[in-house]
Amino acid sequence: MSTPPFLALPSAARARRIRTPRGGFACLEAVPPADVPSAGTALLVPGFTGGKEDFIALLEPLARRGYRVVAFDQRGQYETPGPEGGEEYARAELVADLWALADAVAPDTAPHVVGHSFGGLVCRSAALEAPGRMASLTLMSTGPAAIQEREVERLEHLEQAVAAFTLEQVWDAMRAMDADAGVQPPADPDVAAYMRTRWLANSPAALVEFARQLRTEPDLTDALAERIRAGLRVLVLSGADDYAWPVPWLAAMAHRLGVPHVLVDGAGHSPNVDDPEATAKGLADFWDLA
Repeated sequence: MSTPPFLALPSAARARRIRTPRGGFACLEAVPPADVPSAGTALLVPGFTGGKEDFIALLEPLARRGYRVVAFDQRGQYETPGPEGGEEYARAELVADLWALADAVAPDTAPHVVGHSFGGLVCRSAALEAPGRMASLTLMSTGPAAIQEREVERLEHLEQAVAAFTLEQVWDAMRAMDADAGVQPPADPDVAAYMRTRWLANSPAALVEFARQLRTEPDLTDALAERIRAGLRVLVLSGADDYAWPVPWLAAMAHRLGVPHVLVDGAGHSPNVDDPEATAKGLADFWDLA
């Protein structure tokens, strides 16, 4: 799971709840400084077990480039409550949420849409449904189909654990496994506390359904390529190392799509966290060409 490097909002940003016909969504919003011309709007969609704070370090550099940026918790994530039934987390529901937010934050223009990891699968589904409603699509650390096999096994174990134990018990077990593996908790105690709070705020039904989607996603690259040929602009962006989808998979997907693949050196599965300045530059450089 992505761990934000800090939690203090930059001066250009604020936390807010955006109301839509599909309910309210907890968001972080950043706007360009007064002396910077507006270049457009972007929606940032977090991944599995993630949240809007995963993008916190991107807000200021993207705002400096002239972009209004809105990152949000999907239904069932952290500060956006979700229903109890697993069917309410079907892909079509998540896509409908994305469009509702797009209409709320950019009613007169199509936003740039960025999805990280599982969020990228949601955004890809949205692009397949209505490509004309987005200015561009960025798949950030999102592969062509289901994640690699060893991660599938981990997701299956997690689904079983969430069904059998409380989220607090699962959290304690995960942290114990991290300790055994030599993985250290965040050095910042506020970030460490946030990670626990975010995990406990997840909807168990959402965790199970999102995990199922991650391990069963079909390869829709060819379908997306058709949308690209019809005019949709797409970018693949990833760290130089990735545990969920190996970088050669991501490079091959970009090649099949005929789109750029921006590699962020020294970054892993969360380039938005590992090197936010380079990630923001890759995004804004691509958006500027629209």
